Amino acid sequence: MTDIDTSSNFAVNSPIKVGIVGTGFAAKLRAEMLSADSRSRLIAVAGRDPEKTAAFCQAFAAEAAVSWRKLVEREDLDLVIVCTVNRDHGAIALAALENGKHVVVEYPLSLEVSQAERAIELAEKHQKLLHIEHIELLGGLHLAIKASLPLVGKVFYARYVTVTPQRTVPQRWTYQPSLFGFPFAGALSRLHRFTDLFGEVAGVNCHSQFWETHPDFYKACLCNAQLHFINGIFAEVVYGKGEVFWQSENVFTIYGEQGTLIFTPESGQLIQGENRQAIPVGTRRGLFAKDTDMVLECLLNGSPLYVKNTSSLYALKVAEAAARSSASGQTETVISS
Repeated sequence: MTDIDTSSNFAVNSPIKVGIVGTGFAAKLRAEMLSADSRSRLIAVAGRDPEKTAAFCQAFAAEAAVSWRKLVEREDLDLVIVCTVNRDHGAIALAALENGKHVVVEYPLSLEVSQAERAIELAEKHQKLLHIEHIELLGGLHLAIKASLPLVGKVFYARYVTVTPQRTVPQRWTYQPSLFGFPFAGALSRLHRFTDLFGEVAGVNCHSQFWETHPDFYKACLCNAQLHFINGIFAEVVYGKGEVFWQSENVFTIYGEQGTLIFTPESGQLIQGENRQAIPVGTRRGLFAKDTDMVLECLLNGSPLYVKNTSSLYALKVAEAAARSSASGQTETVISS
């Protein structure tokens, strides 16, 4: 499977007419950018909560759509941006592509690999843009890590830990398995960082624990995935959130034969014996605006984007292997074809 050629000219006229599915944080940042840019015009919004949708539309002078299904059928839209619960990403993307729309979707493209593959194939067939947002690849942390890798020589082990305490977890969709998905699929950026840095994964061994309050809601989760890369690198990814945690942690550590790299979202450090060298980390602010700007440039001028659909799909396959491993208790292989 190959990616759609994002250097092609999609022949979209300015202003690009846009519909958004979702009214949360990402949707708001997208709407702010679209409303301030003369190259685009926000036409309609579909949300899960009628009151929130009405307020969102009033703030951005947009029309409230009855549902996302009605929104994707509108003939006055060029582009649909999907910013809603993970469970619905794939279905909305497919429906929008079937109705001749270009599509931007926040990761993951789908919670099911087969559905994600169909969406990518449909975009290729109809020569429509399908862009899966992965702003972590644009962020200062990831760029600093990539630039610093040569400093430590041959890498043999990496570890990425993100733990987020939450006192009294609200009834939010991010704590509902049916809406968020398996943690490493819903939080796909954790795995995508590794596959972008180190390539293909040979095997995944994953363990997970959930503190459930009822079958489709948990107050905390902890997942640990061990990744064995084809190039011999061994990596560990830890993702935890919820009420049982009392201390936050966000640390990316890389061990090489000539030194160790330690990164937090704010700063980095190269350690070589007694020598410690600070590594600056750029900001994460403005990345949704940057992503949106790149999408508009791609549609209007054929400018290339920063991430390939096949790369996001591959990270999703690793997440699927992690989910299988968590259920089976065995090391699972990643199906690349």
